[in-house]
Amino acid sequence: MKPALLFAPLALLAALPAYAAPSDVDARVARVLKATPLIDGHNDWGETLVGVAGDARWTIDLNRLDPAKFDTDIVRLRKGQVGGQFWSVYVPASLPGPEQVEATLDQIGLMQQIFARYPTVFEPAVTAADVRRIHAAGRIASLLGVEGGGQIDGKFSVLRAYRRLGASYLTLTHSRTIAWADSATDDPQHDGLTKFGEAVVHELNRLGMLVDLSHVSEATMRDALRVTTAPVIFSHSSARALDDHPRNVSDAVLKLLAANGGVIMVNFAPSYISEERRVWEAARNGEIASYNAPPFGGLYIGQPDKAKAALAAWEQAHPRPIVTLAKVADHIDHIAKVAGVDYVGLGGDMDGVPDLPQGLDGVDTYPALLAELARRGWSDGDLAKLAGGNVLRAMEGAERAALALRREPMATGTVAAIDAR
Repeated sequence: MKPALLFAPLALLAALPAYAAPSDVDARVARVLKATPLIDGHNDWGETLVGVAGDARWTIDLNRLDPAKFDTDIVRLRKGQVGGQFWSVYVPASLPGPEQVEATLDQIGLMQQIFARYPTVFEPAVTAADVRRIHAAGRIASLLGVEGGGQIDGKFSVLRAYRRLGASYLTLTHSRTIAWADSATDDPQHDGLTKFGEAVVHELNRLGMLVDLSHVSEATMRDALRVTTAPVIFSHSSARALDDHPRNVSDAVLKLLAANGGVIMVNFAPSYISEERRVWEAARNGEIASYNAPPFGGLYIGQPDKAKAALAAWEQAHPRPIVTLAKVADHIDHIAKVAGVDYVGLGGDMDGVPDLPQGLDGVDTYPALLAELARRGWSDGDLAKLAGGNVLRAMEGAERAALALRREPMATGTVAAIDAR
């Protein structure tokens, strides 16, 4: 009996998954990120600096910031081994067009000033070659993404000005449907893109700017993928098969994305990662609406103390679902299975959402996500593709498309004139 007892634990160990020791996994991730820049598709640091710091955003020390207020600072970027970042220049979609342009220019100016204040940390980048060179020099390649088609105010000249100022992508819509494209989170008006919207995609191709399909409706996604001659990106979206949020991407579109050669950069926002969290948030919002429904129907209209107490009681009876790093890894795994490992990346939406998954609560945590995937069996080569290799390939594809279109005339015309053709 003693030999059987001695060898039984060994047999049990042999049946367990062949996970590497944590130290080995961490060393693998570090090697990958030394050779390949980790590039995140979307960070709203500028917006949060405006909202939290106000005028102090121009002078505040960015090395260490309060983690209760910011997901990003220089120390945490270094700890997270971030090699490249698309910094969002977001403005509210509710602003009138000219005000969106003015606010966008202010955001671009803020980010450029940050790069200038910390030249040993950040360096502006536009091309894939820029990113590789800057990463090799030990700095963070810093790209700009304009997060909403409304920010061009229906003018190609504004789009071209953003490009000259260093913008690397345009998100075709934000939260609202605009005159030429339907949003994922607003009522559709165009069944996708109008003729002007298609012309915007072509002009982005001509300029070498990436077409970003986060925030747009599925019809807009399909139209853009039909029209574009360059790879597209989803700068911060996740898999709709796992979480049926309209901001996420269906398996059918994931397959079209693979045929296009683009990349979807997975969003960490809990409501885009967990179906349970999405449903909970919708129920909570409905509860709040029932307290204050105008003009006479709200349960506690004009009684804020009662409304606050009622919400606290509801939240105690309906605890907020916990969302973890592992659920983000599930989305990455799903996309890799449906579209292929060559078409997935990271777009955390740091500083753009109220909270983040456990284990992914700041820009210092990217290596932990890669380590989780390594434990699930991802090879070093596939981790490198996810970290930054895939988006670099998409950028190079956009650069080749622009070269092929270099003799094309620049786009002209108004929304009304082009859509009337």
